[in-house]
Amino acid sequence: MMVNISEIESIRQTGDYVKKLFENEGTGHDWWHIHRVRNIALKIAETEGGNRFIIEMSALLHDVDDWKINDDAKVSRTVAWLKNIKTPKPETERILEVIDQVSFKGAGVKNSAVSIEAKIVQDADRLDAIGAIGIARTFAYGGSKGRPIYLPEIKPELHVSFENYKKTTAPTINHFYEKLLLLKNRLNTATAIEIAENRHTFMEAFLKQFFMEWESAL
Repeated sequence: MMVNISEIESIRQTGDYVKKLFENEGTGHDWWHIHRVRNIALKIAETEGGNRFIIEMSALLHDVDDWKINDDAKVSRTVAWLKNIKTPKPETERILEVIDQVSFKGAGVKNSAVSIEAKIVQDADRLDAIGAIGIARTFAYGGSKGRPIYLPEIKPELHVSFENYKKTTAPTINHFYEKLLLLKNRLNTATAIEIAENRHTFMEAFLKQFFMEWESAL
């Protein structure tokens, strides 16, 4: 007879699995991104509530099938993993639901997070997309896709659909205006909104300095 392993063991095994899977990932969606998202999500949950098991498992697995790094997959690695560790069906469905709602899908696409768990994991993922680390991750991703840093003639676009957002090949600087600077006002929880303030201000200062240097200002 198959016996479900404990939640603690599920989290431990999942952490080991994801760490091995993303250890050498170079797009900014590496293990340390996932590690930070998990930690931020749990910190938010201390104030905002939610099921900690669903939050932690969703945070750990949120990039396993992400379209930005695994768009050609024919089979969901997340589903296969949850089945492998014998996660009960109700918990599996909740984890998959949270993961499906996490990603930013374009400036013109409304937030899809419904449950408190989805709101928390989405907030944690978005917080790691802004600030100093967010800037570093943005350029890591752009470089991995062969995108130029900045081309003045290509203007930012506020994508009205997920399909349009997925197809963009715009320069990396455009991504600040198409996503990153929008995130502060698209967070769900009071805790995340408070954390976002300094990170958002840091990005604005970075962009100001970037354009000063671009124009060869002294």
